[in-house]
Amino acid sequence: MIKILFVASEVNPFIKSGGLGDVAGSLPRALAGLGADVRVVLPSYSGINFGEFTPEYVTSFEVKFDWRKPVADIFVVNAACPTYFIANGHYFNRDNIYGYGDDFERFAFFSKAALTLLPSIDFKPDIIHFNDWQTGLGPVYLKDSFQNFLFYRNIKSIFTIHNLQYQGTFAPEVLPQVDLNYGYFVPDKLEFFGAANYMKAGLTYSDFITTVSPTYAKEIQTSEYGYGLEGLLSSRSHQLLGILNGIDYDEFNPETCRHVPANFSAHDNAGKAATKAHVQQMLGLPVNPRIPVFAMVTRLVEQKGLDILAAAMDEITQRDMQLIVLGNGHSHFEQMLTNTARYHPHKISANIKFDATLAHQFYAAADFFLMPSLFEPCGLGQLIAMRYGALPIVRKTGGLADTVVHYNPLSKAGHGILFENYDPYGLKWAIDQALYLYHEPHHLATARQNAMQADFSWQNSAKKYLQLYQNLAQ
Repeated sequence: MIKILFVASEVNPFIKSGGLGDVAGSLPRALAGLGADVRVVLPSYSGINFGEFTPEYVTSFEVKFDWRKPVADIFVVNAACPTYFIANGHYFNRDNIYGYGDDFERFAFFSKAALTLLPSIDFKPDIIHFNDWQTGLGPVYLKDSFQNFLFYRNIKSIFTIHNLQYQGTFAPEVLPQVDLNYGYFVPDKLEFFGAANYMKAGLTYSDFITTVSPTYAKEIQTSEYGYGLEGLLSSRSHQLLGILNGIDYDEFNPETCRHVPANFSAHDNAGKAATKAHVQQMLGLPVNPRIPVFAMVTRLVEQKGLDILAAAMDEITQRDMQLIVLGNGHSHFEQMLTNTARYHPHKISANIKFDATLAHQFYAAADFFLMPSLFEPCGLGQLIAMRYGALPIVRKTGGLADTVVHYNPLSKAGHGILFENYDPYGLKWAIDQALYLYHEPHHLATARQNAMQADFSWQNSAKKYLQLYQNLAQ
């Protein structure tokens, strides 16, 4: 039985801020279901929601940093995979997960503590799977600092890029503070345009690199999407693999979902129509089944296409459609949506927050799901939308290109609408295609059924990860 340690800075259902948390919550469970021995480790933030689980104290130990030795207190919950929490009040008892001036130290501590933990729990993994820049120093510590100890020899590491735009760059002076000397501040190690780069650390020192979709794996080797790391990624292309993310089909199941007022299935959409009417009424929109509802559940940032949405908004408000938005982010996008909703209260509903129950209801109510991203490593929103029968409207990039098939009325194949050019004209063309499809009930029903019957569960992707682990461990 292969042994895996999965290291991530957020894990659903305990805490999450985005797709990383969803993946770190779902993939280990899927791997365990395939017979792997998987343990998960994450920081014990003050915002952790243990829910039905009761944490049990395991041990405490010091983590060596320069002249300091901060203490890690370890707790475990016996979830689907044993999940270990690394507690330290100074580093993790804060209002937010990220965004602090000492993030370089907080996540270096977490990465080093995750490695230090292993002998204490008598678990020697074949593979340690690190995720995103927050764990980028993990492969460095494993390959250098910990190789002096027999226990750690022959342990391999995988590093997964969930979003290359966020790299964890800091002043070079931080290196001695996290127990790394200035010998690491060179171009073939951590140096990156005068900064120390934690993402680059993970990419350089890991034994293998994955990312979250095949198309994104190709895109990040180009200057357009590589954010300065395309050369390094191209040089490691033989050790770089894109494996598509999945979603938890138990959590996102329209037949059993407890968040929606009426359940439904691919073969019986009556509950979807009822949910649509419920959401329209709840948001103060006209309850009219002849009007299509377009939904966005997203971070309100440029990456998600908010700039081209803003440029197209005047014409969108002239279309016979309703747009419901849930999310928060940059203040100028929040203000744009709030103002537009104020002037067009019967067409636009702007909900500037995140609410899990409302998110499920938006997916279930929507006829179409807008995701006009500038880039998208994988994207989970379009997968969830399809599960709930909302046809995705996406730009052809990254994981969106890998998961959404443009509906063809002749062959009746496909389940969404794709556009290529990142501009308001491409977005408006796609919306007009959706409006045409909506008023062709036979084709709309076929495309919706195709979407709901598509399989984007973790099963296939987990098998690919398991094969990769086994190959690497040989």
